[in-house]
Amino acid sequence: MNYIGSKYKLSNWIKKEITKRATPQIFCDLFAGTGIMGRVFKKDVKKVISNDIEYYAYVLNRNYIGNHKNLKEKLEVIEYLNNLPLRDDGFIYNTYCSPAGRLYFSDENGKKIDTIRMEIEKFRYDEDLYYFLLASLIESADKVANTASVYGAFLKKLKKSALKPLVLEPAIYEENENEHFVSQKDANELIKEISGNVLYLDPPYNSRQYGANYHLLNTIAEYKEFEPKGKTGLRNYYKSPWCQKGKVKEAFENLIKNAEFEWIFLSYNNEGLMSEEDIRNIMSKYGKYELIKKEYQRYKADRNRVYKDNKTYEYLHILKKGLR
Repeated sequence: MNYIGSKYKLSNWIKKEITKRATPQIFCDLFAGTGIMGRVFKKDVKKVISNDIEYYAYVLNRNYIGNHKNLKEKLEVIEYLNNLPLRDDGFIYNTYCSPAGRLYFSDENGKKIDTIRMEIEKFRYDEDLYYFLLASLIESADKVANTASVYGAFLKKLKKSALKPLVLEPAIYEENENEHFVSQKDANELIKEISGNVLYLDPPYNSRQYGANYHLLNTIAEYKEFEPKGKTGLRNYYKSPWCQKGKVKEAFENLIKNAEFEWIFLSYNNEGLMSEEDIRNIMSKYGKYELIKKEYQRYKADRNRVYKDNKTYEYLHILKKGLR
């Protein structure tokens, strides 16, 4: 998936820097998003703790991190779902396609999303299979969405990729012998309930709320009808203190203070709400602090942004907690 703040391209660098300093055994990815860092460490650690407040992210991580054994029937079910006759009575087609004056998906793809999503509900008896199928649908639908990467608005005309028929493709996950833990909680609450030796933090950087930018993925994942708002059909969404300049520093310090982890690694960049100095001052209160950075190609979700540079810096703030 195209995803704001994704660490896919930086994951090998981040893993290298973490393993230089620590031997991860219980690795916690507290703001997991699509789960890239949890996936990178999954086969190498005893346990991954993966968390994100957004339901679509929980679904993806419940599959990629939570599923760790082979599901023998998964490909048979994928083929079955791909060949269902299309329905025209679903929420996505009637709310986010041409009948509602919105073009998030082509009409055919909207119908197919509804058809598959309603059928997936019949597999709730097997949680591993259910979340595998739901993650597969979210990622397959995202490939044919008629948006400029995020779902804040739809395009006026169907772009080339949105005209392609949706094909449900299986989501891949790493098999191993270890049980992992996936949750959907407020990070500042969950941190009081968990412990481990490596905590990785990749919180939102700026004021763009993920619940708004990816609202349609939550709608597909939850599949509960509601009254959409405005031209873009927005739903009610969680407003994170990490996306609010007046609240982010307090949220950050509370999290660092309450974290029962030996090592804390924070990914943040030079476009964030908190400055490098803010982060250093807070983390230095709780142990030995270090900072490293890397230049990389920045992700652009749209062109109407304050930051126009093609490159930015990713900062990795490091804390060995309890030492000074």
